[in-house]
Amino acid sequence: MFKRCEKIWINANCATLDPNVDAPYGCLHDQAVGVRGGQIVAIASMSELDLNLSSETADLIDARGGWITPGLIDAHTHLVYAGNRAREFEQRLLGASYEEIARQGGGILSTVAATRNATVDQLVELSQPRLNALMAEGVTTVEIKSGYGLSVAAELNMLRAAKQLAEHNPVRVSATLLGAHALPPEFHDDADGYIDLVCNELIPAAASEALANAVDVFCENIAFSPAQCERVFRAARAHGLGIHAHAEQLSNLHGAELAASYGAWSADHLEWLDEAGVRAMAGQGTVATLLPGAFYFLRETRLPPIELLRKYQVPMAIATDLNPGSSPLASLQLMMNMACTLFRLTPEEALAGVTRHAARALGSAQSIGMLREGLEADMVLWDISHPAELASQFGVNPIRQRIVAGEITHV
Repeated sequence: MFKRCEKIWINANCATLDPNVDAPYGCLHDQAVGVRGGQIVAIASMSELDLNLSSETADLIDARGGWITPGLIDAHTHLVYAGNRAREFEQRLLGASYEEIARQGGGILSTVAATRNATVDQLVELSQPRLNALMAEGVTTVEIKSGYGLSVAAELNMLRAAKQLAEHNPVRVSATLLGAHALPPEFHDDADGYIDLVCNELIPAAASEALANAVDVFCENIAFSPAQCERVFRAARAHGLGIHAHAEQLSNLHGAELAASYGAWSADHLEWLDEAGVRAMAGQGTVATLLPGAFYFLRETRLPPIELLRKYQVPMAIATDLNPGSSPLASLQLMMNMACTLFRLTPEEALAGVTRHAARALGSAQSIGMLREGLEADMVLWDISHPAELASQFGVNPIRQRIVAGEITHV
């Protein structure tokens, strides 16, 4: 079983998050985990491991009773951008409305202006600290959206920056083209014309360079209509790209139901999601990606329909929504805590939300998100006494090792 392993973690407790393991968190105690060629090739009790034989062929790493989980997955971020909107946070607290801030040149278009003026190298430099913060907390896969360029050139530059971050860091990146994020100033009062650009120029260009795994849209009254979003979905499908949707955050336009009808990997936010939308997502296997950071930062009061999602067994992913305006929060462990305290998820649901369900939200459930033989050896070794600690406490980082494709990247 452990023959020809390159590395073996011994004396480990494993929270596999594998639903085939009949225990909370998929827990297995006193385990050995063998890795070869970047994949998990063996998970078995220490009693089944011949240490004398294994030590001749593999590096033995003593977990000393620590807990190994799958690597954490942040399935919704806007990590690449330029500019800073901290002053707007202060203005809102002093009573300024979003509209007043926008009239003064703030809001999303201020980020667009700064991002358009940045080179790819500058975007990489600005984004690296944010990625560092996520990796330091155990994130091994991160989704990165465009959406602050809103032109063909600037959107492609954001995706090129995401690609460079993937090439120069021990992390997996799933890149998403969010061209339909907001209406750029040059298309004022011509949303259909801008969607023409997204569908006919931007999506083909991103696909031809293999810069994106999926597309996303903001289906909302302040952004794009369901009909306009559907055009984007059709273009994405024609170019073999996956689908995400910002849906039902501020109102119910049935965007999640529409996205599910196109086989979307995920629908995200979902505070205004109704039962028909939940049923549609359940029927198509679309993941509900919950974003408690934006809920907290914007001081929202309407909760996502957690009980309905449970009733219909819709998988719930948890993500940071890391962005400059509504969730400038680079801590997935904090999101786990917020998912429990604000949305009333259990710690087990929160951990599944940043591992197994997050992988599914990125169309990657066959390769990452669980500790299972045959999957990628993306793992985290924690100094904790129980997996619930990962959701109950933040600010003290219990990570001992972060492992990507079998290689230890943080010690």
